[in-house]
Amino acid sequence: MHRTLDRRDLIRIFGLGAVLAASGRLLASPLGASGFTHKVASGEPGPHSMLLWTRFVPGRGDSDVTLIAEMATDASFSHIVAGDQVRTGAYRDWTAKVVVSGLEPGTDYWYRFVAPDGQRSSIGRTKTLPVGDIGRFNLGLFSCSHLSFGWFNAYRHAADRDDLDLWLHVGDYIYEDGDYPLVPGRLVEPIHEAIALADYRLRFACYRSDPDLQALHQRAPMVALWDDHETADDSWEGGARNHQPATEGAWDSRKAASIQAYREWMPVSDEPWRAYHLGTLATLYRTESRLLARTRQLTAADLPQGSDLAAFRDGPWRDPSRTMLGSVQEAWLDRELQANGKTSRWQLLGMATNMGVVRLPLNAIDWLAPNADAAAIAGRKAGVLRSKAGLPSSFDNWGGYPAARSRLLASAQEADADLVVLTGDSHNAWAFSLSEDGRPAGVEFGGHSVTSPGAERSFPVDPAKVAQGFVKASPELNWADTSRRGYVMIEITPDALTGNWLFMRSTAVKNATVADTHRMTVGRGRRSFQPA
Repeated sequence: MHRTLDRRDLIRIFGLGAVLAASGRLLASPLGASGFTHKVASGEPGPHSMLLWTRFVPGRGDSDVTLIAEMATDASFSHIVAGDQVRTGAYRDWTAKVVVSGLEPGTDYWYRFVAPDGQRSSIGRTKTLPVGDIGRFNLGLFSCSHLSFGWFNAYRHAADRDDLDLWLHVGDYIYEDGDYPLVPGRLVEPIHEAIALADYRLRFACYRSDPDLQALHQRAPMVALWDDHETADDSWEGGARNHQPATEGAWDSRKAASIQAYREWMPVSDEPWRAYHLGTLATLYRTESRLLARTRQLTAADLPQGSDLAAFRDGPWRDPSRTMLGSVQEAWLDRELQANGKTSRWQLLGMATNMGVVRLPLNAIDWLAPNADAAAIAGRKAGVLRSKAGLPSSFDNWGGYPAARSRLLASAQEADADLVVLTGDSHNAWAFSLSEDGRPAGVEFGGHSVTSPGAERSFPVDPAKVAQGFVKASPELNWADTSRRGYVMIEITPDALTGNWLFMRSTAVKNATVADTHRMTVGRGRRSFQPA
């Protein structure tokens, strides 16, 4: 029977590089090469262990291959102190992960992989977690890195730092959507939306070929969690806004494919959630709030017609059965907070979406473009009505799950925890003082995006005016920036925790210069930001 080969068949048979070269869209030579194609990365740090990652494609005819991982206390590898072996093959897209044990706490290591033919990978640097009392720990916070919207200058700036102990990516590491020809040189593969396993693998291969991202992976270990765009926009356990079963197949198949590619290409374990102990200074929690147990988010279709939103606010919106984490993870996090609140000074909650509630300013109708169409005007008016009713501007983050949010914050209060929530997703920078039952519950550093555009696309007016409007309309919001890209550096000390938002000069060109910064500090025991 005659069969026409499609793009995914060609990728499976001939490899990523051959297909990209034939299309004239070869983004970086490693995609078309054999050997170590995507350098190295480390993650899932512990005081005595580290997960190491690489990708190795052997010559034609090899079905699988065994790699040797080496770890040394010096960059010249004159003192190799640990290592292990790992097997890989086409069945996992030639990616390899291995956990090396027997390491010392709070120690810098250099690592590499060696192939059977003697080839050596590039060298990475990593650092194990500390034990006991320490005076300082520095963590980088990243999110929302859409390759088509610009250069990863934030990654490059962080990679060049000498004070980075660990970096946390809270989601949208890749984007599933089709190609946007926005910035010259920033083209993605495949050019269509990622749906099947071959698509997600190719998308990861494309992103992981970026030299600035590779440099950051080589510089320090990462902790990573997915948000929605690693699968499909506005995803939940049973579907996604950006998934159409009639034309894109079963949601469970797409979800499984995206999770498989993520776990192949990222330096992460298969554990859905985990706690990391930074000595007695802090505990960092990696959570999952998208694909495993999240209830479907409310949408405009769930809202009542007309201006009477009280019944919706007091009913479906506050439904206690609606969850972000699911009952199993909620119970795990509650136990961890109760225990770790007694043994570590700060509780750092890595979360994909904002926990602080943002409300649309009542004068936001005035921020529409002069040529706004009827749909945009109607949507803005509806948003203002929701704000008047005490509803959030988005139902896709924790603002759409108020009962679940209350349970989590009450758990932190019961544990007497100094809670610090670290989030992304919105593309904008936020500082929230969180409260529950009228009492301080912790603070949130909402990270701005690496490249993805923020509120400036929706509000074409002075960004300072927009930020001030949101702060005035949102009781928990202390500060905001809604128009600039970059990352956040979190400095943790025993008595204070400081977040420094770094704003890059540009994402349209390669330029790792910081144009501006903003710092916010919370003192231990205060659980809210104090006025400057």
